[in-house]
Amino acid sequence: MLQIDRLIKRYGGYTAVNGLSINIAPGELFALLGPNGAGKTTTINCLLGFIQPDEGRALIDGLNVSDAPLETKRRLAYIPEQVNLYGHFTGLENLAYFAELSGHRYEEPRLRGFLAEAGLQTEAHARRVSGYSKGMRQKVGIAIALAKEAKVLLLDEPTSGLDPSASHEFSRLLGQLRERGVAILMATHDLFRAKEDATRVGIMRHGSLVRELTAAEISHTDLEKLYLETMSD
Repeated sequence: MLQIDRLIKRYGGYTAVNGLSINIAPGELFALLGPNGAGKTTTINCLLGFIQPDEGRALIDGLNVSDAPLETKRRLAYIPEQVNLYGHFTGLENLAYFAELSGHRYEEPRLRGFLAEAGLQTEAHARRVSGYSKGMRQKVGIAIALAKEAKVLLLDEPTSGLDPSASHEFSRLLGQLRERGVAILMATHDLFRAKEDATRVGIMRHGSLVRELTAAEISHTDLEKLYLETMSD
């Protein structure tokens, strides 16, 4: 569903992503750990088609992002650290707009259904997004993924700044998307959420994937220890 094949991205003499390969099947969540500058966000930007790799391929649902940038965008959803919505639009209006961009037009009851499924309170549906909390904005992002029938979800530091309750709720929503068969790539610093939410965890350093493991086979403590050891090598 999501395939990164020997991806390389250079900026002058600096290699931001160095031969990265990751395959994520439907219903999997791959947590990509690493410090700032490890190449996580550059990888996501290649998947979004915002930047072109120098070598290798990024594929969404079997389509090469470089060859089919518009079609691959229709098949994925993206939730960055700060979800980019139109503040003067309501939650309903944002959802309708972004769904229509991907070729899906819905009547208001269906739009409200997506927002409710994403956990947004009914009274907030018709409020301007400028008054939303970060957690509420993320729920609109999840609703957009549902409305687009996204095959792939890309997350960049999604739990940064969330309180424990909102972070737990976001994890629940990710579980629902996994049950629908969505392939999820989550770049994060949050080791706890990586362990709780992911099926697999990768540790990235200097543009390379240096460790990969199954989340179920490691404890929170051991994951933290392994991460710190990897960063100090």
